[in-house]
Formats: sequence, C-alpha cells, structure tokens
Amino acid sequence: MKKLCLTALVALCSAALVPTAFAADATTSSKTTTKKAAPKKKAPAKKKAAVAAAPAQPDEGSELWSCKENNKLYIKGDMKRDQILTMFWEGRNYKLPRQVTTTGADRFYDAASGMDLVVIPTKAMLFTHRDGGNRLADECMTQAMSEQNKAAPTQSNELIKVTN
Repeated sequence: MKKLCLTALVALCSAALVPTAFAADATTSSKTTTKKAAPKKKAPAKKKAAVAAAPAQPDEGSELWSCKENNKLYIKGDMKRDQILTMFWEGRNYKLPRQVTTTGADRFYDAASGMDLVVIPTKAMLFTHRDGGNRLADECMTQAMSEQNKAAPTQSNELIKVTN
C-alpha cells in the first residue's frame, strides 16, 4: 500500500510539472526566434589611417645600416650620448630609449612597439618581443664598419678611449 501511494504521488507531481516545463520551453523558443542577432561592429578606421600616414622615407640625417638578407635600417641620433634614438624600419619610425646593460653592449628597447636594437662593436641586431620574440635583422653594419673595419659607434667604445 505504501508503494502504491508513493507511486501515485510521484505521478501527480510529474504530471503537474511536465506541462509547465513544456510551456516554458515554448515561450523561450518563441522569444529566441523573434530576437535579432546583434550587428557586428566594424574595426575602427583610425588604425588604417595611422598606418597609411607612416613615413615612407627615413628622417633626414639618418645613417644607413645594411644587414644580412638585404635588410636595411636607418638610425638617427648619436649612439655615444643620446638617450633616445630614432630607428626607421620597414616604412615606420620607432623611438627607442636607451637601456642600461652590464655587458657593454648598447641596447635600445621600446616596450610599446616591442623593438629591441642591440649594438656591439662589430655589428647591430634587431629583435622584436612581439609574438614570442624574433630576430628581424642580423649583422647590421654602417658603410664605414664594413669597408674600413671600424667599430660601431657605441658608448662603451667612447668610454674605452677616454680611460686609455
């Protein structure tokens, strides 16, 4: 008898809940069919305009550094004393502030662009710290460095001359 009462109670509860569940599904499905998808937002056009406005030529007074694989970069500023250099690479100018190093190499790094220029007496190397890091240019030299075997115009070379 207890089993019969319990079964009847479960059946009544189920019968009472099933129509409300179907009614809730019907109302939500009708609401979703009447809802329209939100329109997709377009990318701002300002970024495209900024890229288009980028200088196609390096600043006047920039020095050409020829690199492996026919890469070229232009550097404006005095590496021996300036705290910020302007580097022209692939149609764009980058302002690179000097970083303190303990190795004697001159390092100019801009966190915003990810550009990292490392200059040692025999060559310069350009790295990017975006997308996991990558070497963009290697064995970059000025014309005087490649033809006359001169050292790069680094701050450490100037310090060596002063102390000797």
